[in-house]
Amino acid sequence: MSDLRKTITIYLVANDESQTKKLTMPMSYFKISAFIVAVFVISLFAGLIDYFGLLAQSLENKKLKIENLNLQKQFQVVEGKLDTLQSGLDRVGMMTSKLKLITDTQMKDRAEKLNFPAQTSAPGTDPTQERMSNEQLIQQEPLIASENPVNTFKGEIATEKSTSNYATLVIRIDEAVKDSALKEQSVIELWEMLSDRQSLLSATPYIKPARGPIGSRFGYRIDPINGRQKMHAGVDIVASPGTPVRAPADGVISFAGWDEQFGKLVSIDHGYGVLTRYAHNSQIYVQVGQKVSKFDVVSATGNTGRSTGPHLHYEVRVNGIPVNPMNYILDEE
Repeated sequence: MSDLRKTITIYLVANDESQTKKLTMPMSYFKISAFIVAVFVISLFAGLIDYFGLLAQSLENKKLKIENLNLQKQFQVVEGKLDTLQSGLDRVGMMTSKLKLITDTQMKDRAEKLNFPAQTSAPGTDPTQERMSNEQLIQQEPLIASENPVNTFKGEIATEKSTSNYATLVIRIDEAVKDSALKEQSVIELWEMLSDRQSLLSATPYIKPARGPIGSRFGYRIDPINGRQKMHAGVDIVASPGTPVRAPADGVISFAGWDEQFGKLVSIDHGYGVLTRYAHNSQIYVQVGQKVSKFDVVSATGNTGRSTGPHLHYEVRVNGIPVNPMNYILDEE
């Protein structure tokens, strides 16, 4: 018997038995209807699943958009701070260059005016010792990924422009790090140079040790004692007895006592081969080995030794050779 002859009966029963309905249909129609219903139900469930999936994806996209906006704001903040950092580094570099130029110029001018000896390194130091190279100071690190880290499959909305901006920012940060390391090294070198030169400048005599006009100057003259031509190895500062004699620079007392020619004599070793001498004093206030600073009173002017009147005989010797003290008096009245 075929499916056309087979039938199926469906009874629709309500609470009221009189309302019971009977539905009879061929089996083939029933199967077709059941198949259609099944397809419809499956399609409905598939549609619902797809709908909820799209809804979840939409929520995820909204979340990513918010995160992207926050990242853009943070990016702008970082970029602004980087601009400030680079401006600061530029100012530091400019000031460092100016300081180096000024100090170099000042040292050359002073050296030319004072006829100062070549600066030697402090004991125990090696001026040729190499510093750490910039390559050792700055270790290169790969900061830019070779592939786009954005997962576009998940709906992330980063664009090529934003990726490019990120790469540019990373490069700028890397360059700022390098620049800061170089600036730091330059400032360290400048500090060491200034510290060393500060010590040199502090030990360089450049003031007149006593108040009073200059009498006899440096060079050959007629000796007032014996009337013969003789080299005058210093300058004579005319001053009344008891006038304070001040150290023109930092140093250590190398002699303080009596000399047959110069009477009461004081010598100060300033280092770097520079020695100053103060003769014909009436009083000596220092002793050998004592450290003195610029402007410290070391003696008082007088008329002791081979002298024709109260004055201060002032000498400057460089590596044992007398030089013109006037080159070491920058504040001549």
